Amino acid sequence: MSSVKIFSGHATKYLAEKIAQSYGKPLGEVTHQTFSDGEMCPYFSESVRGCDVFIIQSTFPPADNFMELLLLIDGAKRASAKYVTVVVPYFGYARQDRKDKPRVAIAAKLMANLLTAAGADRIMTCDLHADQIQGFFDIPLDHLDGTSIFIPYLKALNLDNIIFASPDVGGVKRTRAFAKFFDAEMVVCDKHRKRANEVASMRLIGDVEGKDVIMVDDLIDTGGTMCKAAALLKEKGANSVRAVVTHGVLSGKAYENIENSVLEELVITDSLPLRGESSKIKVLTIADLFAKAIRKIHDHESISSLFIQA
Repeated sequence: MSSVKIFSGHATKYLAEKIAQSYGKPLGEVTHQTFSDGEMCPYFSESVRGCDVFIIQSTFPPADNFMELLLLIDGAKRASAKYVTVVVPYFGYARQDRKDKPRVAIAAKLMANLLTAAGADRIMTCDLHADQIQGFFDIPLDHLDGTSIFIPYLKALNLDNIIFASPDVGGVKRTRAFAKFFDAEMVVCDKHRKRANEVASMRLIGDVEGKDVIMVDDLIDTGGTMCKAAALLKEKGANSVRAVVTHGVLSGKAYENIENSVLEELVITDSLPLRGESSKIKVLTIADLFAKAIRKIHDHESISSLFIQA
Protein backbone atom coordinates (compact mmCIF):
# COMPACT_ATOMS: atom_id res chain seq x y z
CA MET A 1 0.00 0.00 0.00
CA SER A 2 1.26 3.48 -0.84
CA SER A 3 2.56 5.63 2.00
CA VAL A 4 0.64 8.55 3.50
CA LYS A 5 2.08 12.05 3.37
CA ILE A 6 0.30 14.93 5.09
CA PHE A 7 0.92 18.53 4.02
CA SER A 8 -0.58 21.86 4.93
CA GLY A 9 -1.22 25.25 3.45
CA HIS A 10 0.18 28.24 5.31
CA ALA A 11 -3.11 29.32 6.95
CA THR A 12 -4.03 25.99 8.59
CA LYS A 13 -0.61 24.79 9.67
CA TYR A 14 -1.55 25.16 13.36
CA LEU A 15 -4.24 22.50 12.90
CA ALA A 16 -2.37 20.34 10.39
CA GLU A 17 0.47 19.86 12.88
CA LYS A 18 -2.01 18.50 15.45
CA ILE A 19 -3.63 16.23 12.85
CA ALA A 20 -0.26 14.85 11.76
CA GLN A 21 0.79 14.30 15.37
CA SER A 22 -2.47 12.48 16.12
CA TYR A 23 -2.00 10.36 12.99
CA GLY A 24 1.57 9.54 14.03
CA LYS A 25 3.49 11.07 11.13
CA PRO A 26 5.49 14.29 10.84
CA LEU A 27 3.89 17.03 8.77
CA GLY A 28 5.40 17.12 5.27
CA GLU A 29 7.51 20.12 4.35
CA VAL A 30 6.15 22.78 2.02
CA THR A 31 8.26 25.75 0.98
CA HIS A 32 6.33 28.99 0.55
CA GLN A 33 8.02 31.27 -1.96
CA THR A 34 6.51 34.67 -2.74
CA PHE A 35 7.44 37.05 -5.52
CA SER A 36 7.80 40.75 -4.75
CA ASP A 37 4.34 41.51 -6.18
CA GLY A 38 2.70 38.95 -3.84
CA GLU A 39 2.41 36.08 -6.34
CA MET A 40 2.69 32.74 -4.51
CA CYS A 41 4.81 29.76 -5.46
CA PRO A 42 4.34 27.00 -2.84
CA TYR A 43 6.07 23.69 -3.56
CA PHE A 44 6.73 20.35 -1.90
CA SER A 45 10.22 20.01 -0.45
CA GLU A 46 10.11 16.20 -0.60
CA SER A 47 9.06 13.55 -3.08
CA VAL A 48 5.37 12.60 -3.26
CA ARG A 49 5.68 10.16 -6.18
CA GLY A 50 3.28 7.24 -5.71
CA CYS A 51 2.08 8.53 -2.32
CA ASP A 52 -1.38 9.09 -0.87
CA VAL A 53 -1.16 12.84 -0.34
CA PHE A 54 -3.44 14.68 2.10
CA ILE A 55 -3.39 18.48 1.80
CA ILE A 56 -4.96 20.39 4.71
CA GLN A 57 -6.26 23.92 4.26
CA SER A 58 -9.40 25.74 5.40
CA THR A 59 -10.62 28.12 2.70
CA PHE A 60 -11.35 31.26 4.72
CA PRO A 61 -10.37 34.77 3.50
CA PRO A 62 -8.11 36.11 2.16
CA ALA A 63 -8.59 34.41 -1.22
CA ASP A 64 -4.84 33.62 -1.23
CA ASN A 65 -5.63 30.70 1.10
CA PHE A 66 -7.81 29.10 -1.56
CA MET A 67 -5.33 29.93 -4.34
CA GLU A 68 -2.51 28.34 -2.37
CA LEU A 69 -4.59 25.17 -1.95
CA LEU A 70 -5.21 24.97 -5.70
CA LEU A 71 -1.49 25.36 -6.41
CA LEU A 72 -0.61 22.62 -3.92
CA ILE A 73 -3.15 20.23 -5.47
CA ASP A 74 -1.80 20.91 -8.95
CA GLY A 75 1.77 20.53 -7.70
CA ALA A 76 1.02 17.15 -6.10
CA LYS A 77 -0.63 15.81 -9.27
CA ARG A 78 2.27 16.99 -11.46
CA ALA A 79 4.72 15.39 -9.02
CA SER A 80 3.03 12.00 -9.64
CA ALA A 81 1.17 11.63 -6.34
CA LYS A 82 -0.94 8.48 -6.51
CA TYR A 83 -4.02 10.00 -4.86
CA VAL A 84 -4.69 13.55 -3.64
CA THR A 85 -7.21 14.07 -0.83
CA VAL A 86 -8.00 17.67 0.02
CA VAL A 87 -8.84 18.16 3.70
CA VAL A 88 -10.90 21.34 4.14
CA PRO A 89 -11.93 21.62 7.82
CA TYR A 90 -13.86 24.82 7.05
CA PHE A 91 -15.28 25.06 3.52
CA GLY A 92 -15.47 28.78 2.72
CA TYR A 93 -18.05 30.39 0.41
CA ALA A 94 -20.55 27.72 1.49
CA ARG A 95 -23.09 30.37 2.45
CA GLN A 96 -23.48 31.19 -1.26
CA ASP A 97 -25.05 27.84 -2.17
CA ARG A 98 -28.02 29.05 -4.25
CA LYS A 99 -29.34 32.00 -6.24
CA ASP A 100 -31.20 33.92 -3.53
CA LYS A 101 -31.35 37.04 -5.70
CA PRO A 102 -30.93 37.81 -9.41
CA ARG A 103 -27.50 37.96 -11.09
CA VAL A 104 -25.55 36.35 -8.24
CA ALA A 105 -22.93 33.59 -8.41
CA ILE A 106 -23.35 30.21 -6.74
CA ALA A 107 -19.93 30.45 -5.13
CA ALA A 108 -20.03 27.06 -3.34
CA LYS A 109 -20.46 25.27 -6.67
CA LEU A 110 -17.65 27.33 -8.23
CA MET A 111 -15.31 26.39 -5.35
CA ALA A 112 -16.18 22.71 -5.89
CA ASN A 113 -15.46 23.00 -9.62
CA LEU A 114 -12.10 24.68 -9.01
CA LEU A 115 -10.94 22.04 -6.53
CA THR A 116 -11.89 19.28 -8.97
CA ALA A 117 -10.26 21.07 -11.92
CA ALA A 118 -7.02 21.46 -9.94
CA GLY A 119 -6.81 17.67 -9.64
CA ALA A 120 -8.30 16.71 -6.27
CA ASP A 121 -9.34 13.04 -6.13
CA ARG A 122 -11.32 13.30 -2.88
CA ILE A 123 -12.57 15.99 -0.49
CA MET A 124 -12.82 15.72 3.27
CA THR A 125 -14.64 18.42 5.24
CA CYS A 126 -16.71 18.96 8.37
CA ASP A 127 -20.20 20.40 8.92
CA LEU A 128 -20.92 22.09 5.61
CA HIS A 129 -23.26 25.07 5.83
CA ALA A 130 -25.80 23.08 3.79
CA ASP A 131 -25.74 19.30 3.29
CA GLN A 132 -26.66 19.59 -0.39
CA ILE A 133 -23.24 21.13 -1.14
CA GLN A 134 -21.98 17.52 -1.14
CA GLY A 135 -23.80 17.16 -4.45
CA PHE A 136 -21.80 20.03 -5.97
CA PHE A 137 -18.78 17.70 -6.21
CA ASP A 138 -18.32 15.07 -8.92
CA ILE A 139 -15.62 13.36 -6.83
CA PRO A 140 -16.01 11.46 -3.52
CA LEU A 141 -16.63 13.67 -0.48
CA ASP A 142 -16.36 12.62 3.17
CA HIS A 143 -18.55 14.86 5.33
CA LEU A 144 -17.49 14.58 8.97
CA ASP A 145 -19.89 15.46 11.77
CA GLY A 146 -18.99 17.83 14.60
CA THR A 147 -21.45 16.14 16.98
CA SER A 148 -18.74 13.61 17.86
CA ILE A 149 -16.71 16.51 19.27
CA PHE A 150 -19.49 18.36 21.08
CA ILE A 151 -21.68 15.57 22.51
CA PRO A 152 -19.06 14.24 25.01
CA TYR A 153 -18.35 17.81 26.18
CA LEU A 154 -22.03 18.62 26.67
CA LYS A 155 -22.63 15.36 28.54
CA ALA A 156 -19.79 16.23 30.90
CA LEU A 157 -21.58 19.47 31.87
CA ASN A 158 -24.36 17.40 33.55
CA LEU A 159 -27.05 20.00 32.91
CA ASP A 160 -30.38 19.10 34.52
CA ASN A 161 -33.04 20.79 32.40
CA ILE A 162 -31.35 20.77 29.01
CA ILE A 163 -33.15 21.96 25.89
CA PHE A 164 -31.72 22.72 22.45
CA ALA A 165 -32.37 25.80 20.35
CA SER A 166 -31.82 26.64 16.70
CA PRO A 167 -30.92 30.32 16.16
CA ASP A 168 -32.81 30.20 12.84
CA VAL A 169 -35.24 28.01 10.92
CA GLY A 170 -32.49 26.73 8.60
CA GLY A 171 -30.66 25.05 11.49
CA VAL A 172 -33.59 22.96 12.73
CA LYS A 173 -32.30 19.66 11.30
CA ARG A 174 -28.87 20.14 12.89
CA THR A 175 -30.39 21.11 16.25
CA ARG A 176 -32.83 18.17 16.21
CA ALA A 177 -29.88 15.78 15.77
CA PHE A 178 -28.34 17.10 19.00
CA ALA A 179 -31.67 16.94 20.83
CA LYS A 180 -32.08 13.24 19.89
CA PHE A 181 -28.80 12.32 21.62
CA PHE A 182 -30.11 13.75 24.89
CA ASP A 183 -33.77 12.77 24.39
CA ALA A 184 -34.50 16.48 24.86
CA GLU A 185 -36.92 19.02 23.42
CA MET A 186 -35.97 21.83 21.02
CA VAL A 187 -37.10 25.38 20.26
CA VAL A 188 -36.53 27.70 17.30
CA CYS A 189 -35.61 31.37 17.11
CA ASP A 190 -37.30 32.59 13.94
CA LYS A 191 -35.35 35.53 12.51
CA HIS A 192 -35.92 37.95 9.67
CA ARG A 193 -32.99 39.62 7.90
CA LYS A 194 -33.07 42.81 5.84
CA ARG A 195 -29.47 42.33 4.73
CA ALA A 196 -26.47 40.01 5.40
CA ASN A 197 -25.09 40.03 8.98
CA GLU A 198 -28.01 42.16 10.20
CA VAL A 199 -31.06 40.73 11.98
CA ALA A 200 -34.19 42.88 11.72
CA SER A 201 -36.49 40.91 14.04
CA MET A 202 -36.64 37.64 15.98
CA ARG A 203 -39.28 35.62 17.84
CA LEU A 204 -39.17 32.38 19.84
CA ILE A 205 -41.13 29.26 18.88
CA GLY A 206 -41.31 27.08 21.99
CA ASP A 207 -40.96 27.32 25.78
CA VAL A 208 -37.60 27.65 27.62
CA GLU A 209 -38.82 28.66 31.09
CA GLY A 210 -36.30 27.36 33.69
CA LYS A 211 -34.30 25.44 31.09
CA ASP A 212 -30.56 25.23 30.37
CA VAL A 213 -30.49 26.11 26.68
CA ILE A 214 -27.88 24.91 24.18
CA MET A 215 -27.94 26.76 20.86
CA VAL A 216 -26.55 24.84 17.87
CA ASP A 217 -25.18 26.20 14.59
CA ASP A 218 -22.57 25.36 11.98
CA LEU A 219 -20.80 28.73 11.98
CA ILE A 220 -20.74 32.04 13.83
CA ASP A 221 -19.59 35.16 11.99
CA THR A 222 -20.24 38.54 13.65
CA GLY A 223 -22.20 36.85 16.43
CA GLY A 224 -25.17 39.19 15.96
CA THR A 225 -27.77 36.45 15.46
CA MET A 226 -26.40 34.24 18.23
CA CYS A 227 -26.21 37.05 20.80
CA LYS A 228 -29.67 38.36 19.92
CA ALA A 229 -31.10 34.83 20.17
CA ALA A 230 -29.39 34.34 23.55
CA ALA A 231 -30.90 37.57 24.86
CA LEU A 232 -34.36 36.49 23.65
CA LEU A 233 -34.01 33.08 25.34
CA LYS A 234 -32.99 34.70 28.61
CA GLU A 235 -35.87 37.14 28.32
CA LYS A 236 -38.24 34.17 27.94
CA GLY A 237 -37.04 32.64 31.22
CA ALA A 238 -34.07 30.42 30.30
CA ASN A 239 -31.89 29.46 33.27
CA SER A 240 -28.67 29.56 31.19
CA VAL A 241 -27.74 29.86 27.53
CA ARG A 242 -24.74 28.24 25.82
CA ALA A 243 -23.84 27.84 22.15
CA VAL A 244 -21.99 25.09 20.28
CA VAL A 245 -20.77 26.10 16.84
CA THR A 246 -18.40 24.13 14.63
CA HIS A 247 -16.75 27.00 12.75
CA GLY A 248 -15.76 30.17 14.61
CA VAL A 249 -15.44 32.68 11.75
CA LEU A 250 -15.70 35.51 14.31
CA SER A 251 -15.25 38.62 12.18
CA GLY A 252 -16.11 42.28 12.76
CA LYS A 253 -17.20 42.95 16.35
CA ALA A 254 -17.74 39.26 17.11
CA TYR A 255 -15.47 39.06 20.17
CA GLU A 256 -16.97 42.22 21.65
CA ASN A 257 -20.50 40.97 20.95
CA ILE A 258 -19.85 37.60 22.60
CA GLU A 259 -18.10 39.11 25.64
CA ASN A 260 -21.02 41.50 26.22
CA SER A 261 -23.73 38.89 25.60
CA VAL A 262 -25.71 36.80 28.09
CA LEU A 263 -24.05 33.62 26.78
CA GLU A 264 -22.47 31.44 29.48
CA GLU A 265 -19.99 30.15 26.90
CA LEU A 266 -19.45 29.67 23.19
CA VAL A 267 -17.95 26.27 22.32
CA ILE A 268 -16.23 26.09 18.92
CA THR A 269 -13.64 23.92 17.17
CA ASP A 270 -10.19 24.86 15.86
CA SER A 271 -11.24 24.53 12.19
CA LEU A 272 -10.37 28.24 11.98
CA PRO A 273 -7.64 30.12 13.86
CA LEU A 274 -8.78 32.41 16.66
CA ARG A 275 -8.15 36.08 15.85
CA GLY A 276 -8.89 37.41 19.33
CA GLU A 277 -9.60 36.41 22.91
CA SER A 278 -12.70 36.07 25.04
CA SER A 279 -13.19 34.44 28.42
CA LYS A 280 -16.47 32.98 27.11
CA ILE A 281 -14.94 31.08 24.16
CA LYS A 282 -14.02 27.41 24.63
CA VAL A 283 -12.12 25.70 21.79
CA LEU A 284 -12.27 21.92 21.19
CA THR A 285 -9.89 20.33 18.70
CA ILE A 286 -11.04 18.39 15.63
CA ALA A 287 -7.50 17.08 14.98
CA ASP A 288 -8.17 13.56 16.30
CA LEU A 289 -11.37 13.26 14.25
CA PHE A 290 -9.58 14.16 11.01
CA ALA A 291 -6.57 11.97 11.84
CA LYS A 292 -8.87 8.96 12.32
CA ALA A 293 -10.67 9.75 9.06
CA ILE A 294 -7.36 9.99 7.16
CA ARG A 295 -6.31 6.58 8.50
CA LYS A 296 -9.62 4.97 7.54
CA ILE A 297 -9.58 6.47 4.04
CA HIS A 298 -6.02 5.29 3.45
CA ASP A 299 -6.93 1.80 4.70
CA HIS A 300 -10.10 1.77 2.53
CA GLU A 301 -12.31 1.42 5.60
CA SER A 302 -15.72 2.91 6.32
CA ILE A 303 -15.77 6.17 8.30
CA SER A 304 -19.23 5.45 9.75
CA SER A 305 -17.73 4.55 13.12
CA LEU A 306 -16.61 8.18 13.49
CA PHE A 307 -20.24 9.31 13.77
CA ILE A 308 -22.11 9.19 17.08
CA GLN A 309 -25.37 7.33 16.54
CA ALA A 310 -28.42 8.59 18.43
